[in-house]
Amino acid sequence: MKKFRLIGDYHTHTLYSRNGHGKGTIRENAERALSLGLKELYITDHGPGHLFFGLKRKMIPIVRKEIDDLNKEFEGRIKIFFGVEANVVDYDGKIDIKEDEIKYFDIMNVGYHTGVRFLNIKSEILFRYINPLSKYSSRLENYIREKNTEALIKIVENYPIRIITHPGEKVNLDIRKLAEACEKQGTLLEINGHHNHISVENLAIAAQTDCRFSVGSDAHFPDAVGSVEGAFRRIEESGIPLTKVENVELLEGA
Repeated sequence: MKKFRLIGDYHTHTLYSRNGHGKGTIRENAERALSLGLKELYITDHGPGHLFFGLKRKMIPIVRKEIDDLNKEFEGRIKIFFGVEANVVDYDGKIDIKEDEIKYFDIMNVGYHTGVRFLNIKSEILFRYINPLSKYSSRLENYIREKNTEALIKIVENYPIRIITHPGEKVNLDIRKLAEACEKQGTLLEINGHHNHISVENLAIAAQTDCRFSVGSDAHFPDAVGSVEGAFRRIEESGIPLTKVENVELLEGA
């Protein structure tokens, strides 16, 4: 296996992902990232629309200040970005971040998650019922794949989305169509170090477009920051050019 170097971890969680979902502090994640020689760190706790693990809305400005203070302390060593792993909450292209909250974030990632209350019955039915039923019907499978994909495309067109997290993990997607939309909007597709998505097969398909990718650990405790071996393995297996991956480089002599 080739030897890759992670430049920055673009998907990590902290204790602000509620109810013990995230285990460490922002400082602990940053110190772990520093020990690994990373130059960038995204703090991307679950969006407030997640019923069980979401960041509380009232904490958004507080976390913003905490990260600003840490960036002053760690200046010249690592850059910490205040992000969020927003949730798809409407198949018409809405996420769980309000317009007046966007200004607090340096970046916004987005993904499908099960612990979310959708904004309307139609979206609830599509996500919770049509998706699982689609495995019994090719017609339903094609229909819901299109709906799942269209929702994400509308979101990247409506919001300044940096990364789509673990694409294909919770729902079936038309990955080529999504990659083409991400290419136009400058949105990255994540190669997740914790989940098996984006898969090797879909990675190869998406790489046929000019879409770009990112790698993230999806760490939920500090020691997992930078743990992306599974993502590296899929990069190599897919054969995609490393120049397409935003935050990874090949080690000299590898």
